[in-house]
Amino acid sequence: MTNQDQDTNQKDRIITGPLKFLLEFGPLIAFFVTYKYSDIFNATIIIMVTTTIALIVTWFITRKISIMPIVTLVIIAVFGGLTLYLKDESFIKIKVTIINVIFAVMLLGGWMLKKPLLKYVFGEAMNLDFTGWMLMSRNWGIFFLAVAIANEIIWRHFSTDTWVTYKTFGILPITFAFMMTQIPIMQKHMIEDKNTETK
Repeated sequence: MTNQDQDTNQKDRIITGPLKFLLEFGPLIAFFVTYKYSDIFNATIIIMVTTTIALIVTWFITRKISIMPIVTLVIIAVFGGLTLYLKDESFIKIKVTIINVIFAVMLLGGWMLKKPLLKYVFGEAMNLDFTGWMLMSRNWGIFFLAVAIANEIIWRHFSTDTWVTYKTFGILPITFAFMMTQIPIMQKHMIEDKNTETK
């Protein structure tokens, strides 16, 4: 098999359809269902296990994993472990804050240094010019920061039931709605050929 054939096969290893949905949102759904029928501690175990399984399956199929799922898994393992060991549910709640703050710092830090890090996450999915990547990195960085602040307000001032509902059914539609607002930027700064991109 030639290198070109290997590259082609690598590109063909993508996950779509129901499996993609299951791998991305299955752990969150399992977390919510377990919490409703059990408690936050068993739900924490479930999300730790299912997130790990989803990452392993993703790697097995595509032979690659982006940095964001890896960071998410590490933080879930650390804060989930603290939640179970100390029997303190505040750790699994603050996990959402920590993840979003890390992403916000990475994207906004890269934006200030004129290094649009979002390009390395979504570079294979869309091809934008330098200005487009800069705008998207800034906007997503601000968005992640806003999600972190919202999470802090909700888990500190409302019940666990409210927080679980927000985590399961709030963050996803909010993220989708924000993504829709970024479409004009993507359309304006989309380029046809990566070789034409300049900085």
